[in-house]
Amino acid sequence: MQRIAIVGLGRVGSRFLEAMLERASRGLEIAAVAETGQTPGRAAAEAAGIPVLSLNDLLGQAAGIDIVFDLSGQLAVRQSLRQGLASRGNSRTVIAPESVAQLVWSMLTTEDLPQVHANTGY
Repeated sequence: MQRIAIVGLGRVGSRFLEAMLERASRGLEIAAVAETGQTPGRAAAEAAGIPVLSLNDLLGQAAGIDIVFDLSGQLAVRQSLRQGLASRGNSRTVIAPESVAQLVWSMLTTEDLPQVHANTGY
């Protein structure tokens, strides 16, 4: 069972969450999400009973998460994720940026994942 978390539930993250929810019975568990805004993705996560956490709370629980998909599009969030995991001694949890989410997405569907973030690097 792969336990994942999704950070950022805007247009990209919301669509990614929907796809992951459809595949949750295939050895995938969405352990938590992090989103500060009131987005459709946040509402979907809440309706599915997925914990909506602050970034700091997510980092505190990350030892039990295999992959964190960072779909925030914000360099500061990416840095906080890396630094937060490192400061907690967590070298187990993988941070997957949008490029990895796009690869996963392309294997799941022929539909395009929204492209709304500038290339902020990783």
